[in-house]
Amino acid sequence: MSTGGTSALSKLSASTRTPRSLNSDSASMAFRLNQVVQSGYAVQDPPHHLHVYTHKHNTHITLTRPNREPLLSMSCGNIGFRKAQRSKFDAAHQLASFMMGKIQEEGHLLTMKRLEIVLRGFGPGREAFTKVLLGAEGKNIRKMVCRVTDATRVKFGGCRSKRVRRLG
Repeated sequence: MSTGGTSALSKLSASTRTPRSLNSDSASMAFRLNQVVQSGYAVQDPPHHLHVYTHKHNTHITLTRPNREPLLSMSCGNIGFRKAQRSKFDAAHQLASFMMGKIQEEGHLLTMKRLEIVLRGFGPGREAFTKVLLGAEGKNIRKMVCRVTDATRVKFGGCRSKRVRRLG
C-alpha cells in the first residue's frame, strides 16, 4: 500500500507544532488563569440594597448604596397613613408603589447596575411589596434584581414572649 517514501501514518504523526509553540500556549493559558484567580471569577459591581422591613404595625422600605448608606427611606406614615391604618395591606401596597416611582423619579435607576432585595418580618407589607415588584410598577426595577435575601430574625429559645392579648 505504501508508495515509497513516507507512509501515511508517519505523515499523521508528524506534527507541524513545535514544542516552543506548546510552551507559549500553556504560558498564555497560565497568564489568563492567574488573572482570573487574582481578580475573581466575575468582576461585578456590588449591588445596591432595598431593605423591606414589615411587621404587624407598619412597613419600612429603605434603598441603600452598596456600602449600606441610605439613599431613600420611607414608611407608611410618610405617605399619609396614621395610627392603625399603617398596618393594613393597602398602606404597604401604596408605600411600595410610591417608593418604586420615587426611585425612578430621582434617577437612582441610572446609577444602579444590580439590586439586592432584603426582606425582614412577616407583616402584611411583605406580600404587598412582592405584588408591587412583580406588577407593572416594578417592571424597571425587577430587571436589576440579582438576589433576594430573607433577614427575618429567628429566636432560638431566648426570653419568654409576651402573653397573647385577648379581647372580649
